[in-house]
Amino acid sequence: MADRLTQLQDTVNQQAEHFCNSIGILQQCSVPSKFAGFERTGSQTPQQQVQQPPEDFPQLFSTLISRCAKDIDTLIESLPSEESSIELQVQSLQRLESENKESAEKLEEIVRKGELLLEKIQAALSDIAQSQLDMQYSS
Repeated sequence: MADRLTQLQDTVNQQAEHFCNSIGILQQCSVPSKFAGFERTGSQTPQQQVQQPPEDFPQLFSTLISRCAKDIDTLIESLPSEESSIELQVQSLQRLESENKESAEKLEEIVRKGELLLEKIQAALSDIAQSQLDMQYSS
């Protein structure tokens, strides 16, 4: 469970990065606006030419933010709920243990068959080698 919580925390941090970066792009690419009735006196900063970003940042950040939000939802849904009682968890663990035991038995049977097959192959190779030696000495 801690693994999922760590993954969730990392995803939330990534979402925060996406929000901060998108705000930074807005600040970098936006045009300053003036407020009526609030005029500055003194030195005015010269108008800077705002460069249009070469990429489609709104589309990029909306995609990143929505994908990250979906990941967060998926991770939250994968966490155990409060409704899952000790009995349900014990039943789930027992089911997993029985499946594990069945898989272990199947694996042991496959290994036994593999070892028998290996012995047969080794015997056949030994017979072939002996036959070749016999043919060499009889020639």
